[in-house]
Amino acid sequence: MNTAITYCRMATPLGELVVAAADDALIGAWFSDQKYFPAVDAGWREDASPPVLRAAVRQLGEYFSGRRARFDLPLAPRGTPFQQAVWRAIARVRCGETATYGEIAEAAGRAGSARAAGAATGRNPLSIIVPCHRIVGRDGALTGYAGGLPRKRALLELERAQAAGGTRRAA
Repeated sequence: MNTAITYCRMATPLGELVVAAADDALIGAWFSDQKYFPAVDAGWREDASPPVLRAAVRQLGEYFSGRRARFDLPLAPRGTPFQQAVWRAIARVRCGETATYGEIAEAAGRAGSARAAGAATGRNPLSIIVPCHRIVGRDGALTGYAGGLPRKRALLELERAQAAGGTRRAA
């Protein structure tokens, strides 16, 4: 794939996000210090003006202020067919709810493959937008978030407050 990648940086209450697009669709939204954040290289161009990036920054801002529970953005994350299936399953987990890695594996067509689903979840390139922070261990424990467990906890607390009818800003 030789498509130009355009990106912008966005300050959030939980740290800087780098939001990237190619061909008018988002390919990534990463905390700049998270695991698996790809290196921004010479092929990437920093420019916050493309409409898809402006929309993403606006919607993420609304999310962090407690005014948005779902995203309406064109997405084109890059990954294997199994990763894609896992990310689609994750995207169906509603704000304020959680699912287990086993449930995600089953929804992705690979029942009994919780570890593989966990690995695919960790490689999710669309933090927050594809809400991998909503995926928990079999016993409900907060496990494995590429952005760090404190962020995972903060995101879930924000969403639970929002689902309960309050608006709480991420801290």
